Parts: sequence; C-alpha cells; structure tokens
Amino acid sequence: MVATGTLALLPEMAGEGMRRALAPLRIRLRRNWFYRRRLRGQLADHIVFHPHDAEPRRLEDADALLRGRFRFHGEAVDVQHQSIFDMAPPSQAWAEALNSFDWLPSLSAAGGEPARRLATNLIAQWVKRNARYSEPIWRPDIMAQRLMHVFSHGRLVILNSDMLWRSKLFVSLREQSKMLERTSREAPDGLPRFKAAAALALSGICMDDSGRRLDIGLARLETEIARQILPDGGHVSRSPEAALSAFRYLVMVMDALSALELEPPHALRNAQDRMAPMLRFFRHGDGALALFQDGRENDPRMIAGLLARDDARGAPFGHARHSGYQRLAAGRTILLMDCGTVPPGEFAAHAHAGFLGFEFSSGPHRLVVNCGAGGRSNPSWDRALRATAAHSTLTLNETSSAHILPPGLARDLLGSRLTGGPSKSDTQRSDTAQGWTVQASHDAYVEPFGLTHERKVTLSPQGLMVTGGDRLTGPGLSSNKEGGPLAFAVRFHIHPDVRVTRLEGGGILLKLPNGEGWRFRAGGGELSVEESIYLGGAQVRRAEQLVISGILRETPADIAWVFEQIAA
Repeated sequence: MVATGTLALLPEMAGEGMRRALAPLRIRLRRNWFYRRRLRGQLADHIVFHPHDAEPRRLEDADALLRGRFRFHGEAVDVQHQSIFDMAPPSQAWAEALNSFDWLPSLSAAGGEPARRLATNLIAQWVKRNARYSEPIWRPDIMAQRLMHVFSHGRLVILNSDMLWRSKLFVSLREQSKMLERTSREAPDGLPRFKAAAALALSGICMDDSGRRLDIGLARLETEIARQILPDGGHVSRSPEAALSAFRYLVMVMDALSALELEPPHALRNAQDRMAPMLRFFRHGDGALALFQDGRENDPRMIAGLLARDDARGAPFGHARHSGYQRLAAGRTILLMDCGTVPPGEFAAHAHAGFLGFEFSSGPHRLVVNCGAGGRSNPSWDRALRATAAHSTLTLNETSSAHILPPGLARDLLGSRLTGGPSKSDTQRSDTAQGWTVQASHDAYVEPFGLTHERKVTLSPQGLMVTGGDRLTGPGLSSNKEGGPLAFAVRFHIHPDVRVTRLEGGGILLKLPNGEGWRFRAGGGELSVEESIYLGGAQVRRAEQLVISGILRETPADIAWVFEQIAA
C-alpha cells in the first residue's frame, strides 16, 4: 500500500527535486545587480491604510522583548549586546518567526517610546543584513507575513521617524513587494500561498506606488480562493484553523478595499459570505474552534471579532458536505463529527487520521474532544497526535486509519503528508423522534483487515443525551489478513477541565467545572479509564480518556454507548 502510494507521488517528487536542485542558480540570479535593478520604480513614502490584524497580541511578549528575550513557538533566545539577527536560531520555525517580524504586533500593542525604539532598531538591523535576496528569508510566505505585519503595525515606527531610516524602510518594502509579485506562486501550496496572494493585494492597496500590483494580487487571490475554498466555505485541508486563517487574510483585504472605497471582486465577497457560516459551524459553546485536522481552539474573541465583520450573518448549517463534517445542535449541546477523507495532495501535509471522530460540548464547556495538534510549538507530539488513537473514534488493532509518509526520499521531498485512509465515506443524516441522527462509515480498514467501520450518533431534541454505536463488519471477521485475533478500541478523549469518576453501579461520571454532570455507559466491550493529553492551545495538558476495548469474533462487533446529562 505504501509503495503504491509513493509511486503515485513520483511526479510531485520530481518537481520538488528539480526546484531544490535549481535553488543555488535561482538565488544567484535574484541577487545579481541586473535583477535587482528590476525591483526599482516609484517609491511610496507612507502607508495609505493600516489594515486591522485580528491575531491576538500579548503584552507579556512585549515585556519579554524589551528585556531582550525573543520567544517564538515555545523557544526563547536572550540577546545582550549583539543583534538578534546575528545569533544562531534554535530551530527553523523560530528563525522564520523572527524574520517574519512576529515581534512587531506585540511591540505595537505595548506602544510607548521603549517599544518604538526597539522596533525601529530591529527593522534597521534586518534591512541592513537582508538587502539582497536569500532563502528562506525572502521566501514568499515569510515575506508575505513580514509585509502584513508592517502594513498592520507599522504606525508605531513610521510616524515621526527619521527621514533616512524611513527612506531605507520604504525602499525595502518596494523591493519586497515587487519580489512578491514575481514569486507569490512559488509559496508552498495551501495556506502559505493564499497568504502570499493576500499580502500581494495588500501591498497594492497600502502603498500607492503601483495600482497594477493590486490588480495582480486580487487576481491571484481569486485563483487561490477557487483552488482552496470549498463551496461550503471550508478550507480544502479540512482544517477549521486553516479556514480561520484564510478568512482573516481575506477580511484584511476586504477592509482595505472598503477603506479606499474600492469595489471588491465578486469572488472575494462571495468567499467571505461562504466562509463566515462555516466558521460558526466549527465553534463550540465556548466560542473557540473544534479540534480537527491539525486545528487548535484559537482565541474566541478573535473569532467573534472577525465574524462581526460578516454583514450577511449566515447561520451555521448542519451538514458541510464538501468539507466532510456533520453538526448536531440542540439545547446547550453542540456535537461535531468528521465524516470526510484525506485531503488531496499537498493539502494533506498536516492532516489527521481522525475519521468518524467527534467532539461535543455543553454550554461553554467541552466534554469529548480530540487531542489537538502539536504545531510548531510542540513538534515532538505531532506524529502521535495525527494518529487515529488521538481522536475520539475507533481504532482497529492499534493501527491508524491513515499513515504519514515513512522516512525516505518521498518524505524528504514532500514532507510528512498523510496518505491512504478512506477511499470513500458514506454519510446519512435524519431527523427522528429521538433527535438528529448521523450514520456514517469509512473503508480505511478494508484493505488491511477486510473490515468497515460504521458509526451512528444521535443527539436528543433537548440536547440532554448523546447516544451512539460503533460497528465493525465485513469479510475480515472470518478471514483476518493479518492472522490472529483483532483487537478494537473505541476512545472518547475527555477535556482536562472535566473530572472523571467511576460509579459503583457501573459507568462513568463526568463533572463539568460549573457542576453539571454527565453519565457515560457502554456495552459491547470492556470499559476503562486511561491517561490522555490535550493540546488545544500552546500548552500540553494532562487529560483522561474513556476506552471501550475488546476482541473481534466471527460476528460483527457492536459497541453501544451513551452520554446522559444528570441532575447536578
């Protein structure tokens, strides 16, 4: 199976191999005097519009920066007398954050003369060292982030600045913008390329040196919307967090167009109208996002602020068919379920094997969750968190339902993308007297084990009960390809804020922080409580999971379970 999948990746591997082989020639070309002369032209002398960046900013980060500590992605470097740009970075992710000017938003939020002086000095140091093209510092997605930060937060350093320093900054902005116009389509596919297109459009709006660049940027953003934003408003990676980021970039462009009284292209307005309801679809009762496909919670205030810019106020729907998710809502309970497949190609670079996994919350509190995502702050957890066992679904024989590319040439060239998984996922939704019901199945275990996983979930009309069942059926019951008995485990990862207690009469009591109680009961296997972790944000938190485990016999396995709210 892996060999066949790798064979299908040969065209992409060849293309990436060629791109890397040509990197030295590309860098030399873009650094020479003749090429750099093509980056000259009319010079802007101010930022026409400072777009609002909704990304949260923390004053404690500014305080650390003012004390000489640069913290990015869980790693810190202390600087004393030398420039931070001359120090060895602890990781590539840290270096990319530093050169993306990820320090500027926090200093802008802090304000004041010390913050302004530090930001001014850092920009001067960067411009001095990076006047000519180099990689990855001038990579289009890093350059795009850097430009966005200057456009959004540059007021701190530009107002009342020294004329010579200001001139050098705008020369650099001109050259970076012109370079982005030439290279934005070279950004890694997916969200980085979407961001590069948005930043190119913003450079044509925020600086009045080239109306042509605005047209090119908008055209490329339209192209990326067509490629990456699904008809239901989700992102092609199926990640709620990726959809949020794309929406944030789109809102920045739309706000800038509106401020200059420029009519936005229909494709941008249409995308905004589709994406806002999809973000509402993914929100739990606490206002943050569900944890699917490498997504984390994110700041609920940021999400609310972005959605407030949606004039259509589209309500979340029940079935996101193109994104592959179901949403059940009743009373104070919200349940979200992954009924999709592996995203295509490069968009699976960070995908998770959590098929038929679900999360549910009651009011502002989450009960059942997935484990989350390692991301750049916790990369050592990434592989484990992408496996099926880190999701609230069924695992067969401790085998993930999809696999990360194994170490080797394919992974070196294309990254740790997810391969395999379901070839199809069948889903049905119905409204019955017992409430909304979703029935879904996937065939990811058919090839290795000859078995299909079916799941049925029902949310009662008042939202006081979630009943469900998992079923394994197929020819593998009588003829196991792997030999020997097959073990199954149905996992329900519990949010760390929920207290888990065994009941004397059987079952589990789940106590929420507000005193609300839910009882869990199960049949069809042995029920146990095991350790788990939760990475909904930057910090790893200890948690617990409920596990129904058993051995498959020659008849279909039927595992039934129920979550029922009880009196406090």
